[in-house]
Amino acid sequence: MTNSTTDMSAHPLNVTAVIGSNRHGRFGPVVADWLLDRVRDRPDLALDVVDVAGTDLPTDLAPTPEATAALSSITPKLAAADAFVVVTPEYNHSFPAGLKNLIDWHFTEWRAKPVALVSYGGLAGGLRAVEHLRQVFAELHATTVRDTVSFHNAGSAFDADGRLKDATGPNAAAKTMLDQLTWWGRALREARERRPYGE
Repeated sequence: MTNSTTDMSAHPLNVTAVIGSNRHGRFGPVVADWLLDRVRDRPDLALDVVDVAGTDLPTDLAPTPEATAALSSITPKLAAADAFVVVTPEYNHSFPAGLKNLIDWHFTEWRAKPVALVSYGGLAGGLRAVEHLRQVFAELHATTVRDTVSFHNAGSAFDADGRLKDATGPNAAAKTMLDQLTWWGRALREARERRPYGE
């Protein structure tokens, strides 16, 4: 007799990485490329990516046809995810408006799913953006994992080719964060299979 819980645990966890920056000359892709490699290294995780800079999301309740098309391409990726990793810079002590817009255009897609947070910035390393995101995701019934990865003075942490000058600490922090995300992702996926959230 097959144990269905074991089968669900063995099935790779669908993780959608959200790249939250959209400014010209952004540093986000450098951090995101490093993170995506860490996720791809894990056979227990299946990766998809949503890049805020590559979307034309509406900013009001009367979306253009282009914005409607953008939503139709993004929403299925978020809905199919078992878990999320959000990569965010810190703008004015918080996270970018484009990322907030992406989050706000969705609701059920985030519910009862875990979110890991990777931040970068200057002296604070984007941690103030992380703390604001924790409040936002709590309102959406998502669970943020405890451990994060943050890059303080991020520009000096990577070389000209986008490689970390010293990957030891960040790689260890990413493993801890992704281990937590995987535990929560499996636990919540199994819970949603047994009973839809909110019932």
